[in-house]
Amino acid sequence: MRFTNLTRQVGIGANSYLLEMGGCKFVVDAGMDPKTQGAESAPDFSSIHGMGLDAIFVSHAHQDHIGCLPLLTRDHPSVPVYMTAPTAELGDAMLHNSVNVMRKIAEETGEAPLFTHRGADQCAEAWQPVALRREYRLEVSTESVSFEMFDAGHILGSAGILFRAGGKRVFYTGDVNFSDQTLLPGAEFPEEPLDVLILETTRGDSPEPENFTRAGEEERFAEALLSAYERGGCVLIPVFAIGKTQEILALLYRLRAASRIRLRPVYIGGLSTRMTGIYDKYRASTPRRFPQLELFEAIAPFTLTGKTISQANAAKPHIYALSSGMLTEKTLSNGFARRVLEHPESSIFLVGYTDPDSPAGRLRAAGSGGIVRLDGALPEQRVACRVEEFNFSAHSDRESLRRFAVARRPRTIVLVHGDPAAMEWFRSTLQADLPDCKIIVPTPGQAFNLE
Repeated sequence: MRFTNLTRQVGIGANSYLLEMGGCKFVVDAGMDPKTQGAESAPDFSSIHGMGLDAIFVSHAHQDHIGCLPLLTRDHPSVPVYMTAPTAELGDAMLHNSVNVMRKIAEETGEAPLFTHRGADQCAEAWQPVALRREYRLEVSTESVSFEMFDAGHILGSAGILFRAGGKRVFYTGDVNFSDQTLLPGAEFPEEPLDVLILETTRGDSPEPENFTRAGEEERFAEALLSAYERGGCVLIPVFAIGKTQEILALLYRLRAASRIRLRPVYIGGLSTRMTGIYDKYRASTPRRFPQLELFEAIAPFTLTGKTISQANAAKPHIYALSSGMLTEKTLSNGFARRVLEHPESSIFLVGYTDPDSPAGRLRAAGSGGIVRLDGALPEQRVACRVEEFNFSAHSDRESLRRFAVARRPRTIVLVHGDPAAMEWFRSTLQADLPDCKIIVPTPGQAFNLE
């Protein structure tokens, strides 16, 4: 068995990995790095150019896991691509939106899009949706090679993937959350022993606060929202179009149902509107804490677009759950945030992980009263509004991931999807927990033997 990290650098970005086992070659995920543009935002597929791949797998539809799939399938056009049905529907919308974003960037910078709408459509022709908790066999080898997807609790359709071949078991967690969110239940992963565990490490450098509970965080959110109402200001909540938007809408529904808040007008972006429709479509057929909850019917959010965002009032008691979650430049949330900063009666709620180098990460570091530049082409601004933070991460805390790894007792652990400090915490901690385990922090582009 061999593993090759196809990403260009260690960190959270263009996730993509080559796995060789049972005489087969698989690529798992093909993400786009949201912090860069052009070719540098894509995985380095040069080492597999012309390689006879047997299958491609996609764990979920976030941009950093699916965003460069059309580039991979362009070079491997006949290779089947496996993912869950919700991931296929969300991913199709995400890729076409990505084309729109790249075309706008091309108009401003001349940087050619990595693929077109036609390329996204051609990519989808190879997709083969699969069900959770069902073993599928690949008829591409003289050996018996199979895979099985397990609910990862991260976003709709997200899955960890178990590969079996020659008596060996390799499990890729993808992005995982073992704890219940507001809308989605926690992950249900395999309990059998593993030979190799490919483990995400996003929150390795972020210990859970003492006495933290999700219920307590939701109560803190409700109090902050009521305080903002009393001041008469708006609340901007930067969110990812897939996952975080729908979790925030579900949280607002629960707080209103519990008579904790009176719901004010709620606005979401155009892409979030489409993704929320897909969440509603699958509400009764996928793992869900409230399978009867239809978000559009319950919350009735208004939709903002690039053309109508100028009409949004940054000083009225409305709720704006706008993407992107990291306030990426040229997005709805970034442009509106620069207006919200000027209003002391208004608030920005940061509700999940933010890369320290992203605009949201810089705002988190600056805090209320600080100085921040949210757009590199524009001047710095003083943060007159309130900036408040809430831990509604869709990634598992590090202790939950640690417990899962120790319980499965793999012979080899490969650490992925994390900043260097996060990976180092997992490496040192798991090495102490499992002294006989081989722990790999995979250098980009280098192949590692897993046996």
